[in-house]
Amino acid sequence: MNNEMYEIVKTRKGFIAALDQSGGSSAKTLSLYGISENEYHSEEEMFDLIHEMRKRVMTSKEFTNDHILGTILFEKTMNSKVNDKYTADYLWDEKRIVSFLKVDKGLCEKENDVKLMKDIPNLVETLKCAKDKHVFGTKMRSVIYEANEQGIKDIVNQQFEIAKIICDNGLVPIIEPEVDINSTTKELCEKILLDEVKSHLDNWNSEDKIMFKFTIPTVPNLYLDLYNYDCVVRIVALSGGYSNAQACSLLALNNRMIASFSRALLEGLKVQQSQEEFDSKLKTSIEMIYDASIT
Repeated sequence: MNNEMYEIVKTRKGFIAALDQSGGSSAKTLSLYGISENEYHSEEEMFDLIHEMRKRVMTSKEFTNDHILGTILFEKTMNSKVNDKYTADYLWDEKRIVSFLKVDKGLCEKENDVKLMKDIPNLVETLKCAKDKHVFGTKMRSVIYEANEQGIKDIVNQQFEIAKIICDNGLVPIIEPEVDINSTTKELCEKILLDEVKSHLDNWNSEDKIMFKFTIPTVPNLYLDLYNYDCVVRIVALSGGYSNAQACSLLALNNRMIASFSRALLEGLKVQQSQEEFDSKLKTSIEMIYDASIT
């Protein structure tokens, strides 16, 4: 493990930018950015366009480690280049920003009110590639829709099982069991989830460092005492469909929980904007998210 990266992620003020939109969300992301589906004609063209959008964000003069600790990358982004360097090397060498890789391959059909992750083929090979490209950690997402104890137990079991593989391969996993913000039992989902997470942490090797990415909880600071476990590096929050303003307002109520926003970070950015307009809008979003992350 790179000790400088570890100290940045564990101790520095700031947040993690999630730029890991996958095939399922890329078209919507491009639409919000001002590029309609009739402007590209293949998946390859779509990914080229979204990489250009991500490059524009990452190379902006406002995208710095004054506010941003890390960035979550899609696999194609990791394997692509920014200014003639592989993305993780560009972020680290030029900006001292740490990279994480999205490793999940999407979600299964809903069962027991949750969506587990699909199988992740060739995971160990992907982790080796990520480590060779100087990526620090990973991220993997599941979704909880209602307070079904068996479903939530299944999600946490799966997340920790894969997290162990990731730790054994020298990377730091971000476990992301998202609770749908529209759940009619959101608060109860979060309570069950917390209990399940603690039951695993009670038997977890403290040398295997992990992180968590949670939906902003209904009860502020619900997850705060997870920091009592030596293995927990950082707890981050997803925006989950909230607007940037809503997400920041709710996040600010949670001490030591930092943002890892995707759609909320990119809100208002348009391909048609001049670089000055683009940078100004990005600066506003970054500063708002940073302020909410340092409570």
